[in-house]
Amino acid sequence: MLRPLLLSALLTGLLLAAYLAAAALGWAGRAEAPGEIVGAALEPRRVEDRARQYAPRGAPDSAQVLFGDLHVHTTFSADAFTMSLPLFGGEGARPPADACDFARYCSQLDFWSINDHAEDLTPRYWRDTVDSIRQCDAVASREGGPDTVPLLGWEWTNVGWVPETHWGHKNVVLGDLDDPPTRPIAAVREVPRGAPGPWIAGPLALEALERRPLDWARAVRERAAVPDCAAGTPHDDPEAACRERAPTPRELYARLDAWGLDALVIPHGTAWGWTAPPGSDWAFQLPQHDPLRERLIEVYSGHGSSEVHLRGRAVRRDPRGGDPLCPSPTADYTPSCHQAGEIVRTRCEGAGLDPGICARRAAEARRLHAAAGRGGHHTLPDATVDEWGDAGQCRDCFLPAFDYRPAMSAQYALARAFDADGRRVGAARMGWIGSSDSHAARPGTGYKEEARAAMTEGGRKRGRSRLLRLLARDRPDELLLEARPVDPRAGGPPESERMASFWYTGGLVAVHARGRDRAAIFDALRRREVYGTSGPRILLWFDLVDGAGERLAPMGSEHALDGSPVFRVRALGSLAQRPGCPEWVADGLGDERVTSLCAGTCYHPSDRRRPLDRIEIVRVRAQRRPDEPIAGLIDDPWLSFACPPRGSGCDITFGDPDFAAAPRSTAYYVRALEVPSPAINGDTLGCERDAAGSCTRVRACGRGTGTCLAPVQERAWSSPIWVDPAP
Repeated sequence: MLRPLLLSALLTGLLLAAYLAAAALGWAGRAEAPGEIVGAALEPRRVEDRARQYAPRGAPDSAQVLFGDLHVHTTFSADAFTMSLPLFGGEGARPPADACDFARYCSQLDFWSINDHAEDLTPRYWRDTVDSIRQCDAVASREGGPDTVPLLGWEWTNVGWVPETHWGHKNVVLGDLDDPPTRPIAAVREVPRGAPGPWIAGPLALEALERRPLDWARAVRERAAVPDCAAGTPHDDPEAACRERAPTPRELYARLDAWGLDALVIPHGTAWGWTAPPGSDWAFQLPQHDPLRERLIEVYSGHGSSEVHLRGRAVRRDPRGGDPLCPSPTADYTPSCHQAGEIVRTRCEGAGLDPGICARRAAEARRLHAAAGRGGHHTLPDATVDEWGDAGQCRDCFLPAFDYRPAMSAQYALARAFDADGRRVGAARMGWIGSSDSHAARPGTGYKEEARAAMTEGGRKRGRSRLLRLLARDRPDELLLEARPVDPRAGGPPESERMASFWYTGGLVAVHARGRDRAAIFDALRRREVYGTSGPRILLWFDLVDGAGERLAPMGSEHALDGSPVFRVRALGSLAQRPGCPEWVADGLGDERVTSLCAGTCYHPSDRRRPLDRIEIVRVRAQRRPDEPIAGLIDDPWLSFACPPRGSGCDITFGDPDFAAAPRSTAYYVRALEVPSPAINGDTLGCERDAAGSCTRVRACGRGTGTCLAPVQERAWSSPIWVDPAP
């Protein structure tokens, strides 16, 4: 009797071991496929109706306005694949074909680009991406112009441990679909220590009774099996099954030049602190800036806005070398390292310890947090969201990026003209766009403030995996009265509780194009005749004009003057949205796909325009010397004009008499603000403040299906117009 039981147990153990081995090696999973495009080409009248909405009576006729999204991930990206797991509240596979159908039917965009992380794109993934984009282009083509123009691209994703080697995330968008490269160009990605490997897939699949973790393990193994390309590997060799790498932006641009690619490179998420280490500064980036490639910058996405410059800093450099120092708070910014010291001091004194001891522990907490880089929150792993409050965040900013890095803001880039060593390199001149940064193959998610789980990155409710909770456990059993040292390269989970309140619906890029085709759209992008919005399709024109009001140059242009510049702004609010989707969307996609892909809600405009509240003009002057304070060069807002209350838009002319009196290189840009309306995470942390203005209690939105609506003023940002003194 005992022997059969032992044999049965042995056989069961061997089968279980074989299963776990097969899962860890990726043998039990399915390959991620590109999917199938379902929707047929739209009827011509659908596109014509859209064109009429963007060219209302009285609008300038110099070029048509088209809306798009230049930042879209599918589950070909490793982070998007992980987020797609049901254990993380994901919906399963979201391949490139889904992005095509979403852009054409759900969000009804004129153009969009695919931008999966090049570091994750195997040769098979890249071939499937190119094929899927070509299929999308073919099905969208029709007489009179395509219903959408898909652009091919990827994301070059660098995250440095220190500001001096952090180059950030950059989307590469190609202007040509006829002769694409045989492989994308990746950055060098340093993987944090301690990240779970494919060995976890089998236990997770058993625990959750689902096979998606097995697919994830296969994808991890497939990516890891791709070797780096040897030096000199021909770029046009389709048999070269390797990963091309460029460690720095300068090498990326050199590779694009050598390969003869017509490409734009777009920095994004620049002020987002989860990827940018404390102390990140455009001063380190400017020597690598290429004005011919980096023509645009993403100022807003579903990851938040990177527009505004603040006086505060997360850390400051020690002139004698060594670890970064923790600065004092300013009126609009409290460094998280400073708050770490306040948490320790409050806890220490509350436990009855000597105030002198508590002061020393608070100073050490500030030092440890500043030295921990992006992992500063792990120095106090048991600290609550109420204790952290709004530390590290941009107060009174419109939908800001989480853990804000002021010296990586777009305004700072307009003003900074010297590198970290004091050499003049010139301020970066980039046009401003918005994007979604969707990780669920959904281009253009900002048309409605609904379906938080589908349209933002923060609405997914985590599953109840005990194994994952055990692996992620970092909270001590007793309240910490001292901060812990943390290796800045150790990685670890993000500060997800507070971060969940900083995920928003996506933005858009608008172009003033001379046609609807790929060449016309890419030409407008290259000219920087573009603007960004926070999601609504606000119409905006911003021009340099002569004394008679005739147009001299559009937004995104550079002009030399020996007198004072005069500008004209014309803007109209977006069309108010109807609920649900138009009937023709279900006719083309089917009811099930409208529910699963569009989340049951589509771009569905009415005939009523939302009123604009005001037009703000921001003026930014470039540095003349390396020690010239940046804050004194940014006038925000410099001018403000109220708009008529009936929704008829704004038409404003203004000049700058200061320019002729004291000429210097100056950038001017426009913000067009709609009247307040509810937005997901509009109040971010929902702080309750004491008499001194400190955030004493956080009402974070957290994870789950709640919408967390609060009023904001949706907006559009024009690309700047740069005016230089005449030689």
